[in-house]
Amino acid sequence: MASSVLTKPQMYGLLAKYLWFHIVGEVVLFWQVAALYKFTGAEPRKKAYTDFYRNYNSMKDFEDMRKTGTFQNAK
Repeated sequence: MASSVLTKPQMYGLLAKYLWFHIVGEVVLFWQVAALYKFTGAEPRKKAYTDFYRNYNSMKDFEDMRKTGTFQNAK
């Protein structure tokens, strides 16, 4: 029976090694999620608001709401 020498387990700095690995991984994941949100959520919303208010006429909208009876005190 051949005996093999087992390597010693790392005891000193083990927590720091694992924390460093997970912190770097979480930072990378954070930036990926932030970029995904920016390009799939925030930018299309900004474009939609810009497109809506480009030709928005508040007086025409007010008159349409007044004619439909939305306002009770505006004649």
